[in-house]
Amino acid sequence: MLITGASGGIGRALALLYAAPGVTLVLWGRNAQRLQETAAACRECRAHVLTREIDLADGKAAIIALRADDEATPCDTVILCAGLSDMKKTSEKTEQPEMVLELGLVNYATPAALTMAAAERMQARGGGAIALVGSVAAFHDLPFAAGYGGSKAGLARFASSARIALAPLGVRVSLIAPGFVDTAMSRRIVGPRPFLVTPENAARHIISAITENRAEVIFPWPFRVLRLIDKFTPRPLREAIMSRISADQKPR
Repeated sequence: MLITGASGGIGRALALLYAAPGVTLVLWGRNAQRLQETAAACRECRAHVLTREIDLADGKAAIIALRADDEATPCDTVILCAGLSDMKKTSEKTEQPEMVLELGLVNYATPAALTMAAAERMQARGGGAIALVGSVAAFHDLPFAAGYGGSKAGLARFASSARIALAPLGVRVSLIAPGFVDTAMSRRIVGPRPFLVTPENAARHIISAITENRAEVIFPWPFRVLRLIDKFTPRPLREAIMSRISADQKPR
């Protein structure tokens, strides 16, 4: 099993829940120290753990790394959990173009490429499961976070399309769309975080989605209701409402 974003948040929670005797975990993360802390905790549960420090902003390197790690340790489950969250600061007129590019790479382009790299190898072995961790931001027009919301919307469309394309090959694809999760990333948000869930709660939703082969999981439940409301609200009214919403975020 390969888990990206394992140096903290949901990825770390997933690794700890899966860690058990006889289980092999391939853990990726950007922060070397926190990644090794996660690995040590998993080894205490008698899991076999391999780690890789990597930045998903480098998509080509990530593809090479996945192929190398899967060659050494074939993975029947891949959970692409790593992501970035950034938005326009209240002091800025527009979102920084470099930030938008990084969000697109880390949240959409690289996970999409890794999905196909993993599927390529899984289908040769008879199949496997891939979970893509997105966000409820994919379903709403966020004027202060067009780059973030756009990257997650791209991932959502990719996941639904890839699920259809890869099903005949025995590769199952699930999209996970959480709301606010109590991670270091979300703690940067200045303002309320309604319906906040713990990383452990989020991890259990992901494990359930993979086990049950669910196409899409949105949690907590109020965000499923909000998605329906957004879907059936006329665009002029929706734009008027969203234009009045603002947010801010502390630096990384």
